[in-house]
Amino acid sequence: MITRMTGRLTRVLDDEVRLEIGPFEYQVLIPEAVRRQVQLRVGQEVTFHVTEYLEGNSGGNRFVPRRIGFNTEAELEFFELFCTVEKIGAKKALKAMARPVQEIAEAIGRQDTRWLSTLPGIGAATAEQIVTTLKRKVTKFALASSPPEAAQAPAEAAANGKPRGGRPRTPPDDTAPEPATRVSPADARLIEDVYQALLGLGHNPAEARAKLDSLLTCGRPFTNFEEALTLIYANPKR
Repeated sequence: MITRMTGRLTRVLDDEVRLEIGPFEYQVLIPEAVRRQVQLRVGQEVTFHVTEYLEGNSGGNRFVPRRIGFNTEAELEFFELFCTVEKIGAKKALKAMARPVQEIAEAIGRQDTRWLSTLPGIGAATAEQIVTTLKRKVTKFALASSPPEAAQAPAEAAANGKPRGGRPRTPPDDTAPEPATRVSPADARLIEDVYQALLGLGHNPAEARAKLDSLLTCGRPFTNFEEALTLIYANPKR
């Protein structure tokens, strides 16, 4: 069984990425929370912690191998724990993990079924079952903190001439090409902040993702989610 894959990220689609490893390109399914963190890294080398399952049809005569990828082992471990809840399989768990693992774990720990029922594909009855099954098993995920380097990222970004938000500045002398954009933990946190702000403004997850995608492809820099929201709402098409 494959547990980790490292390769060049060639495409980021709605619910999957394509990873080039040698002469092969692999499909890796990802949850929405992971997609938001990797969507600026096309063309870069990335590593996914993966699990595998077989997807079959109702007749049971055809099975397709699927790989699901996560940025960290903790996310993968939480996904596998999530799948132990009755009537939650791999596909449903993958769809439901649209928010960061720490937020989901915190909601389970405080038995907030109302919050859990806002996750894609999770209704009130399923939210109750999640709490009943996992409330004593998620403490370590709820207490997880951001990587230490996240706090250093703004200073490093400034030193490299790149603001938060994943948009590199033009080199002063315009004589040397810039390296491929590297997305720091601070960048990933900012993207997540923007997404959460859009949800807080009343957009559903699909609308929030569409606006976030539009923002990230507009080519204009932003350093905090207030600036990001200004860019989003400055153009009514977003």
